[in-house]
Amino acid sequence: MSTAQKHIAFDVENIRQDFPILNRKVNGKPLIYFDNAATSQTPQQVIDVIVDYYTNYNANIHRGVHSLSQEATDAYEQARIKIQKHFNAKHTHEIIYTSGTTHGINLVANGFSSLLKKGDEIIVSALEHHSNIVPWQMLCERTGANLKVIPMNENGELILSEFDSLLNENTKLVFVNHISNALGTINPIEEIIAKAHNVGAAILIDGAQSCPHIKPDVQALDVDFYVCSAHKMCGPTGVGILYGKEDWLKKLPPYQGGGEMIAEVSFEKTTYADLPHKFEAGTPNICGGIAFGAAIDYMNSIGFENIAAYENELLDYATEQLQHIEGLKIYGTAKEKTSVISFNVGTIHPYDIGTILDKMGIAVRTGHHCAQPIMDFYKIPGTIRASFMFYNTKEEIDTFIASLKKAILMLS
Repeated sequence: MSTAQKHIAFDVENIRQDFPILNRKVNGKPLIYFDNAATSQTPQQVIDVIVDYYTNYNANIHRGVHSLSQEATDAYEQARIKIQKHFNAKHTHEIIYTSGTTHGINLVANGFSSLLKKGDEIIVSALEHHSNIVPWQMLCERTGANLKVIPMNENGELILSEFDSLLNENTKLVFVNHISNALGTINPIEEIIAKAHNVGAAILIDGAQSCPHIKPDVQALDVDFYVCSAHKMCGPTGVGILYGKEDWLKKLPPYQGGGEMIAEVSFEKTTYADLPHKFEAGTPNICGGIAFGAAIDYMNSIGFENIAAYENELLDYATEQLQHIEGLKIYGTAKEKTSVISFNVGTIHPYDIGTILDKMGIAVRTGHHCAQPIMDFYKIPGTIRASFMFYNTKEEIDTFIASLKKAILMLS
């Protein structure tokens, strides 16, 4: 199918009708939501699933013999199967429900506390979100391992030749995001995974920003761990998944103790449940897990190839329009990037522009985007970030550009 045919088949106006929030006004203006890299919006199809759960079969899962519990359990575990198939995990029990990406990363970091020793090395990249930096720093403090960083260049791309020089027999773990939340850079994770495995290191990929735009195949990638959040993928907040290879998940100790994650408990000894329940202590976000499955169904009904093609159109269109604004500088100009644009205008503080845009009904994100090392690299306090999803339009971008020019004029 040609790009033109894809564009014709992609009916954005029809898709927008699925998202009730896009009909509201902010400060008297129609909402233009360009903060999708923080949280995407939720379609009615997913909202209906949430309402249905609390209306008709709200109950605790597993072990219950009554009908509501069995219905909730079936829906929750069916959602796990949907997620397994979406990511092409080999086994359903390799999908661990979490509260989100940060939870998944911390689960793995905690597990490796008993597997690392002084002198071992961990590698992260300069493009990481704080959630993929701080847990590893804490792990190094606990174990005596050393943290090393893959540097980046001015375009916001990782310098892989430097990665090669960091890798050695002491490298035990490598952690890289699939896509940078601050710059939109798509990292060459296939190459990074292969290089890590060549020295016997395990690798975790932070997929929080990639999963709304790309359909990762964890078996084809041969990745050891992959984490993501539902709220970036048209689902609810407070739920996500950790994918881990079965062998690795069996090696790691439980992250939390409590109900559900046990096999037998006595005051003398406790044995742990099999995967995935070993890592799922306590009552989970049942409705969230079910709704995550519904969100994946929704996005697959549109098609990730269609989503990527349309969002690339939006990215190219917005980038071209922004480049005509005098004094505007875009940060993150990688050859491979997704629909995220970070920029500043002269010496105007990003917060000031963001505040005025909000008065015009336009939601963008300002600040360091939980990626302070990136801002330090560019020697800036933060950026204005516009991030697009498949329900955004070129007409919205036109309004955004016009409003941005007004804001600049007001602040100059």
